[in-house]
Amino acid sequence: MRRILLIDDDGAKMGEFMTEDALARAREKGLDLVEVAPNANPPVCKILDYGKMKYDKKKRDAAARKRQSQVQLKEVKVRPKTDDHDMNVKVRAASRFLRDGNKVKVTVRFRGREHAHHDIGADQCMRVFRAVKDYAIIEMPPRMEGRQMTMIIAPTAAAAQQVAPDEPDEIEAEDAASDADDETSESEVPASEPEAKASEPEAKASEPEAEASEAKAEE
Repeated sequence: MRRILLIDDDGAKMGEFMTEDALARAREKGLDLVEVAPNANPPVCKILDYGKMKYDKKKRDAAARKRQSQVQLKEVKVRPKTDDHDMNVKVRAASRFLRDGNKVKVTVRFRGREHAHHDIGADQCMRVFRAVKDYAIIEMPPRMEGRQMTMIIAPTAAAAQQVAPDEPDEIEAEDAASDADDETSESEVPASEPEAKASEPEAKASEPEAEASEAKAEE
Protein backbone atom coordinates (compact mmCIF):
# COMPACT_ATOMS: atom_id res chain seq x y z
CA MET A 1 0.00 0.00 0.00
CA ARG A 2 1.60 3.30 -1.11
CA ARG A 3 1.70 6.62 0.72
CA ILE A 4 -0.08 9.72 -0.62
CA LEU A 5 -0.27 13.42 0.20
CA LEU A 6 -3.82 14.04 1.41
CA ILE A 7 -5.80 17.25 0.93
CA ASP A 8 -8.99 17.65 2.95
CA ASP A 9 -12.34 18.68 1.43
CA ASP A 10 -11.81 22.26 2.63
CA GLY A 11 -8.44 22.49 0.80
CA ALA A 12 -6.20 22.01 3.85
CA LYS A 13 -3.12 19.80 3.51
CA MET A 14 -3.38 16.87 5.94
CA GLY A 15 0.09 15.43 5.31
CA GLU A 16 1.14 12.00 4.10
CA PHE A 17 -1.13 9.01 4.70
CA MET A 18 -1.30 5.41 3.66
CA THR A 19 -3.90 5.09 0.91
CA GLU A 20 -6.08 2.83 3.09
CA ASP A 21 -6.12 5.39 5.91
CA ALA A 22 -6.97 8.20 3.49
CA LEU A 23 -9.89 6.15 2.11
CA ALA A 24 -11.16 5.58 5.64
CA ARG A 25 -11.11 9.33 6.33
CA ALA A 26 -13.05 10.01 3.11
CA ARG A 27 -15.70 7.39 4.01
CA GLU A 28 -16.13 8.91 7.48
CA LYS A 29 -17.18 12.16 5.79
CA GLY A 30 -19.38 10.40 3.23
CA LEU A 31 -17.11 11.62 0.42
CA ASP A 32 -14.69 10.16 -2.11
CA LEU A 33 -10.91 10.04 -2.39
CA VAL A 34 -9.82 11.37 -5.79
CA GLU A 35 -6.27 11.36 -7.12
CA VAL A 36 -5.64 14.87 -8.47
CA ALA A 37 -1.87 14.73 -9.16
CA PRO A 38 -0.81 11.16 -9.94
CA ASN A 39 2.67 12.14 -11.19
CA ALA A 40 3.65 13.98 -8.01
CA ASN A 41 5.91 12.36 -5.43
CA PRO A 42 4.08 11.30 -3.39
CA PRO A 43 0.85 11.34 -5.45
CA VAL A 44 -1.70 13.93 -4.31
CA CYS A 45 -5.26 12.88 -3.44
CA LYS A 46 -8.17 15.01 -2.33
CA ILE A 47 -11.28 14.24 -0.33
CA LEU A 48 -14.31 15.51 -2.25
CA ASP A 49 -17.73 14.68 -3.70
CA TYR A 50 -16.82 12.99 -6.97
CA GLY A 51 -20.37 13.18 -8.35
CA LYS A 52 -20.56 16.92 -7.67
CA MET A 53 -17.14 17.42 -9.24
CA LYS A 54 -18.26 15.69 -12.45
CA TYR A 55 -21.49 17.72 -12.49
CA ASP A 56 -19.65 21.02 -12.05
CA LYS A 57 -17.18 20.13 -14.80
CA LYS A 58 -20.04 19.23 -17.13
CA LYS A 59 -21.67 22.61 -16.45
CA ARG A 60 -18.42 24.48 -17.10
CA ASP A 61 -17.86 22.64 -20.37
CA ALA A 62 -21.43 23.33 -21.49
CA ALA A 63 -21.07 27.03 -20.64
CA ALA A 64 -17.83 27.22 -22.61
CA ARG A 65 -19.44 25.58 -25.65
CA LYS A 66 -22.41 27.95 -25.36
CA ARG A 67 -20.15 31.01 -25.34
CA GLN A 68 -18.29 29.75 -28.40
CA SER A 69 -21.47 29.05 -30.37
CA GLN A 70 -23.12 32.37 -29.52
CA VAL A 71 -20.47 34.69 -30.92
CA GLN A 72 -22.34 37.14 -33.13
CA LEU A 73 -21.36 39.80 -35.64
CA LYS A 74 -22.75 43.11 -34.43
CA GLU A 75 -22.78 46.24 -36.60
CA VAL A 76 -21.97 49.87 -35.84
CA LYS A 77 -22.80 52.38 -38.57
CA VAL A 78 -21.08 55.72 -39.00
CA ARG A 79 -20.77 58.35 -41.71
CA PRO A 80 -17.79 60.35 -42.99
CA LYS A 81 -19.16 63.39 -41.11
CA THR A 82 -20.26 61.70 -37.86
CA ASP A 83 -19.61 64.22 -35.07
CA ASP A 84 -17.88 63.60 -31.74
CA HIS A 85 -21.06 63.07 -29.71
CA ASP A 86 -22.50 60.49 -32.11
CA MET A 87 -19.12 58.81 -32.46
CA ASN A 88 -18.91 58.39 -28.68
CA VAL A 89 -22.30 56.65 -28.74
CA LYS A 90 -21.07 54.29 -31.47
CA VAL A 91 -17.84 53.58 -29.58
CA ARG A 92 -19.73 52.73 -26.38
CA ALA A 93 -21.90 50.31 -28.32
CA ALA A 94 -18.87 48.69 -29.97
CA SER A 95 -17.19 48.39 -26.56
CA ARG A 96 -20.26 46.68 -25.10
CA PHE A 97 -20.46 44.23 -28.01
CA LEU A 98 -16.77 43.33 -27.74
CA ARG A 99 -16.89 42.78 -23.99
CA ASP A 100 -19.87 40.50 -24.52
CA GLY A 101 -17.56 38.38 -26.68
CA ASN A 102 -19.03 39.43 -30.04
CA LYS A 103 -17.30 40.71 -33.16
CA VAL A 104 -18.10 44.19 -34.47
CA LYS A 105 -18.56 45.24 -38.08
CA VAL A 106 -17.91 48.97 -38.51
CA THR A 107 -19.76 50.29 -41.55
CA VAL A 108 -19.19 53.70 -43.14
CA ARG A 109 -21.90 54.68 -45.61
CA PHE A 110 -21.20 57.22 -48.34
CA ARG A 111 -23.60 59.48 -50.23
CA GLY A 112 -23.08 61.57 -53.35
CA ARG A 113 -19.80 63.46 -53.35
CA GLU A 114 -18.65 61.65 -50.20
CA HIS A 115 -17.52 58.81 -52.50
CA ALA A 116 -14.59 61.00 -53.53
CA HIS A 117 -13.26 60.80 -49.96
CA HIS A 118 -12.96 57.13 -49.08
CA ASP A 119 -9.85 58.02 -47.05
CA ILE A 120 -12.13 59.80 -44.56
CA GLY A 121 -14.17 56.61 -44.24
CA ALA A 122 -11.02 54.64 -43.42
CA ASP A 123 -10.12 57.26 -40.81
CA GLN A 124 -13.57 56.86 -39.21
CA CYS A 125 -13.10 53.08 -39.03
CA MET A 126 -9.72 53.47 -37.37
CA ARG A 127 -11.17 56.07 -35.02
CA VAL A 128 -13.54 53.45 -33.66
CA PHE A 129 -10.75 50.86 -33.38
CA ARG A 130 -8.38 53.20 -31.56
CA ALA A 131 -11.05 53.77 -28.90
CA VAL A 132 -11.31 50.00 -28.18
CA LYS A 133 -7.80 48.82 -29.10
CA ASP A 134 -7.03 47.77 -25.51
CA TYR A 135 -9.41 44.82 -25.83
CA ALA A 136 -9.87 44.35 -29.58
CA ILE A 137 -7.94 43.38 -32.70
CA ILE A 138 -8.57 44.11 -36.39
CA GLU A 139 -9.81 40.96 -38.07
CA MET A 140 -10.52 42.61 -41.45
CA PRO A 141 -9.05 46.04 -42.31
CA PRO A 142 -11.25 48.77 -43.87
CA ARG A 143 -12.30 47.97 -47.44
CA MET A 144 -15.02 49.06 -49.85
CA GLU A 145 -18.05 46.82 -50.40
CA GLY A 146 -20.35 48.42 -52.94
CA ARG A 147 -21.34 51.89 -51.71
CA GLN A 148 -19.99 51.43 -48.20
CA MET A 149 -16.74 50.69 -46.39
CA THR A 150 -16.52 47.97 -43.74
CA MET A 151 -14.04 46.83 -41.12
CA ILE A 152 -14.36 43.91 -38.69
CA ILE A 153 -12.84 43.98 -35.21
CA ALA A 154 -12.82 41.03 -32.80
CA PRO A 155 -12.45 40.89 -29.02
CA THR A 156 -9.26 39.72 -27.36
CA ALA A 157 -9.44 36.75 -24.98
CA ALA A 158 -9.37 39.10 -21.97
CA ALA A 159 -12.19 41.27 -23.30
CA ALA A 160 -14.81 38.52 -23.09
CA GLN A 161 -14.10 38.08 -19.38
CA GLN A 162 -14.96 41.71 -18.60
CA VAL A 163 -18.53 42.68 -17.81
CA ALA A 164 -19.69 45.61 -19.90
CA PRO A 165 -22.03 48.08 -18.15
CA ASP A 166 -25.56 48.29 -19.42
CA GLU A 167 -25.93 51.15 -21.89
CA PRO A 168 -29.11 52.60 -23.38
CA ASP A 169 -29.71 51.35 -26.89
CA GLU A 170 -29.08 54.78 -28.42
CA ILE A 171 -27.18 53.17 -31.26
CA GLU A 172 -30.23 51.34 -32.59
CA ALA A 173 -32.39 54.46 -32.57
CA GLU A 174 -29.71 56.48 -34.35
CA ASP A 175 -29.14 53.80 -36.97
CA ALA A 176 -32.88 53.64 -37.63
CA ALA A 177 -32.99 57.41 -38.04
CA SER A 178 -29.97 57.23 -40.31
CA ASP A 179 -31.68 54.60 -42.49
CA ALA A 180 -34.73 56.84 -42.74
CA ASP A 181 -32.53 59.75 -43.85
CA ASP A 182 -31.05 57.58 -46.60
CA GLU A 183 -34.48 56.63 -47.91
CA THR A 184 -35.61 60.25 -47.84
CA SER A 185 -32.53 61.58 -49.57
CA GLU A 186 -32.71 58.95 -52.31
CA SER A 187 -36.40 59.57 -53.00
CA GLU A 188 -36.09 63.36 -53.08
CA VAL A 189 -33.80 63.47 -56.10
CA PRO A 190 -35.91 61.50 -58.64
CA ALA A 191 -39.15 63.01 -57.34
CA SER A 192 -38.07 66.52 -58.27
CA GLU A 193 -37.32 65.63 -61.92
CA PRO A 194 -40.91 64.79 -63.01
CA GLU A 195 -42.12 68.01 -61.39
CA ALA A 196 -39.57 70.01 -63.36
CA LYS A 197 -40.54 68.22 -66.59
CA ALA A 198 -44.22 68.70 -65.89
CA SER A 199 -43.72 72.44 -65.53
CA GLU A 200 -42.16 72.71 -69.01
CA PRO A 201 -45.38 71.96 -71.00
CA GLU A 202 -47.19 74.57 -68.91
CA ALA A 203 -44.58 77.15 -69.84
CA LYS A 204 -44.83 76.19 -73.51
CA ALA A 205 -48.61 76.26 -73.39
CA SER A 206 -48.52 79.80 -72.05
CA GLU A 207 -46.50 81.06 -75.06
CA PRO A 208 -49.36 80.83 -77.65
CA GLU A 209 -51.66 82.64 -75.22
CA ALA A 210 -49.14 85.45 -74.87
CA GLU A 211 -48.82 85.73 -78.69
CA ALA A 212 -52.60 85.83 -79.14
CA SER A 213 -52.94 88.63 -76.62
CA GLU A 214 -50.24 90.64 -78.42
CA ALA A 215 -52.05 90.24 -81.75
CA LYS A 216 -55.31 91.56 -80.29
CA ALA A 217 -53.49 94.52 -78.81
CA GLU A 218 -52.07 95.43 -82.23
CA GLU A 219 -55.55 95.32 -83.83
